[in-house]
Amino acid sequence: MTLIEEQATSKPGSGTQPAAAERPTIRLGWLDALRGIAALLVAFHHFGLLNLIPGGPQFEKHFDLGIYAVMLFFLVSGYIVPASLERRGDVRGFWMGRLFRIYPVIIVVVTASLLILPTKYSAVPSVVTDHPVKSALANMLLLHEMLNIPSALGVMWTLCYEMVFYFFVTALFVLGWHRRSAPIAISFASLALLLGAFVTPAMITYDRGTTRNLILATMVVMGTAMVMVLSGRLALTRTGALLLGGLGAVLVLFNARSTFFETMMIFATMFAGTVIFRMEQGQIDRMLGWLTCGFVFVSGFLVGYMYNHGDALYRTWTAGWMGFSLPYVAAWATFGLGMLLRRRRFPRVLTWLGSISYSLYLIHIPVIWGMWWLIKAGTFPKHGAGKFIPTAIFLAVTLTLSYLSYRLIELPGQNLGRKVLKALARRAPQEQAEPVGHGVEQRAAVR
Repeated sequence: MTLIEEQATSKPGSGTQPAAAERPTIRLGWLDALRGIAALLVAFHHFGLLNLIPGGPQFEKHFDLGIYAVMLFFLVSGYIVPASLERRGDVRGFWMGRLFRIYPVIIVVVTASLLILPTKYSAVPSVVTDHPVKSALANMLLLHEMLNIPSALGVMWTLCYEMVFYFFVTALFVLGWHRRSAPIAISFASLALLLGAFVTPAMITYDRGTTRNLILATMVVMGTAMVMVLSGRLALTRTGALLLGGLGAVLVLFNARSTFFETMMIFATMFAGTVIFRMEQGQIDRMLGWLTCGFVFVSGFLVGYMYNHGDALYRTWTAGWMGFSLPYVAAWATFGLGMLLRRRRFPRVLTWLGSISYSLYLIHIPVIWGMWWLIKAGTFPKHGAGKFIPTAIFLAVTLTLSYLSYRLIELPGQNLGRKVLKALARRAPQEQAEPVGHGVEQRAAVR
């Protein structure tokens, strides 16, 4: 759920970028539209809209809207996030943008949820508030899903995967391996196929002591790595990025809370999104790209059929193997349709939804709990068109608050991030990276 940023249209290594007037102004509208649709579907899914529609509950048994939406999100992130870093050529700038993009809304929404909603209807689960220090630390790291700690807001689990993806992308960039998206995507998908039901979730944090120790160790490693990445010193930036990549690999492989096949397929999907971007830019062989995407696509369907049974259903939150496999396929189909239409201008309402989608994604959870509080206190029709009145109220309140959050929290947060980055640049100018070789982008984080 990252901000769609304008991509440079020049080819890598050209050394120039076209003037603003030459850049297509509608090219990334399709990504905003996909994100907006996905965020809205997540909100409706959690509100239970399908339960109000004839045949809706039966439909969701075979097609989980939540899986569909988040896999679509992950494809979008995989497509645009590495492009954002490589366009900047600046790991410090990339991370300042991410941190000031992600955290302000989380802090405000979680805090408001705790202060405004009554305990009985709190959007923050009691399992989090009963262990405030441990839960707060893990959630603030945005690695709680990898530390066996529940989310402060239920939807925040996906942000953990995004965070680790940033770790991987950063480490690959400083090593000069960022164009190896295809073998990485294939490797994750292969692990999902081969070991999908045989790797135990949360292997490290098997009791309170190990959970506490892993949280503390993760804080130290991530904090140290971030200081290095933001230092502007070439060697420190490189070391910090590799620390982040190593930390992410350990947590993902050995301590994710979800089933192993879902975790691996999430990263396979994101790196497959990167493969699509590289094919479009002519950075990798198209045949390799098509084979990679085909392998990941088929793997996503097969792992659901093979492994999404029994106890796995309590971790994927689906009703059966089709509830995972069919929406996974549909997410790819939707992304492909978006790509086919990417040169067209999308309806403004969809691109607007995309711009507020991050706030919408977070805010709809406390709004749902507030609506349940309202429904309990009031009386609404149970039948006919009147039964959709709570849904209409929910939609209006969620969209309004999301827009206000975007204008009053997200945009000022991003502006603050740019100011902090400029201040850092003045106090600690970045060292210049040496080129990796003739015609190849700079390996390191700075320029």
